[in-house]
Amino acid sequence: MTDTIGGLAVTDLAREFGTPLYVYDADVLRERYRQLREVLHPEVGILFSLKANPNVSICAVLRSLGAGAEVSSLAELLIAGRAGVAAEDTIFLGPGKSAQEIDACLATGVHAIVCESWGELAEIDALAARRDTVARVVLRINPSFTVKGSRLTMSGKPRQFGIDEEQALEAAPRVAGLRNVRLIGVHVYMGTRILAEEVAAENTTRILDLAERVAERLGFELETVDVGGGLGVAYFDGERDLDLRRLADLVNPAFAAFRARHPRTRLFTELGRFLTAESGTYLVRVRQVKESMGEWFAVTDGGTHHHMAAVGVGSFVKRDFPIRLLGREATEPAPNWRVTGLLCTPNDTLSTHTPLPPLRPGDLLGVLRSGAYGPSASPVLFLSHGHPAEVLVDAGRPYLIRDRDRPADIVDRQRLYERAPEVPSASIP
Repeated sequence: MTDTIGGLAVTDLAREFGTPLYVYDADVLRERYRQLREVLHPEVGILFSLKANPNVSICAVLRSLGAGAEVSSLAELLIAGRAGVAAEDTIFLGPGKSAQEIDACLATGVHAIVCESWGELAEIDALAARRDTVARVVLRINPSFTVKGSRLTMSGKPRQFGIDEEQALEAAPRVAGLRNVRLIGVHVYMGTRILAEEVAAENTTRILDLAERVAERLGFELETVDVGGGLGVAYFDGERDLDLRRLADLVNPAFAAFRARHPRTRLFTELGRFLTAESGTYLVRVRQVKESMGEWFAVTDGGTHHHMAAVGVGSFVKRDFPIRLLGREATEPAPNWRVTGLLCTPNDTLSTHTPLPPLRPGDLLGVLRSGAYGPSASPVLFLSHGHPAEVLVDAGRPYLIRDRDRPADIVDRQRLYERAPEVPSASIP
């Protein structure tokens, strides 16, 4: 890690836009997408999962390269559209969709609504009937099998996600009566942060097989299969990034064989963290340094209210994201530092034992690989600090792509109620 992002000095970026600050490198974002696109089977479409980073400019960069969108809220649907993603390249998934969200999908003509339960399927059918249209629906299946190697498992056990495989295979009578729904495919998402090529390949092979079995049992043509994604990024010591060439060598034959049997089926993989994490750096400035009971603390102007992922949510053992001192040379010995934020909780710790040179107030620190699950997965209103600014660096120029929340922005959205004056009761003569 150098002290520049996209060719611009981090000290200049911090001076112009302030800290805490998220900075994304558009070149890194493009390169990550191209690396995968060059080796993945050409008939497999890549969907950007907006949940990883729902900024419209990030989505627009990926859309310009050919990515579609996987969205899970009305706001994400609007963001994808504003970024230029065509409706036919957008799918909407997630448990507990509102009637408003389903109706918006029908109105915009998304490629598919991914159905997560039988009750939701009936609701989609009813809402489509009101519009006198037919909804294109992909069934999300919760498979009976599990594949080890996912840091956060999303299938294979009792889940709020999807319809159990056993139920789906016996559902022909249930779906036969639907008049305003057309089943077009199957979606399975096994889990996230997969860092083993063999695991990803096994997932893919088994999902494609499951899709064929479900379609045959229920009697519909496979127009779409989404094999999920979950490709990981190495954050911690002992982890390594995926070898994309080896991954392609393992998964492409499965895709090719499936395409030979189903030449008209659209194939998708959905990726969020994998596409965006490496491009982002979270810049914070040290406010105070202190020693407490033999340990050194650097208290910064940022924290976990902007970067909850750095806490290690979902991990049994707290491990540290890569953090670097930026903007000045330091040759002193590197003690272990606890890098914290300014929240009133001991959990506000960006790093528990990171080797850093002796720090001093005013130093800039960069939390690397922070382009995914930053503010969008963090309690940005803790202590009412609000959302940080976000900047995209492209072709040597910085672009402010999200304004920093000001105190007034937060307070102005609140309402001070005015209690109605009490009316004195009439006296009884």
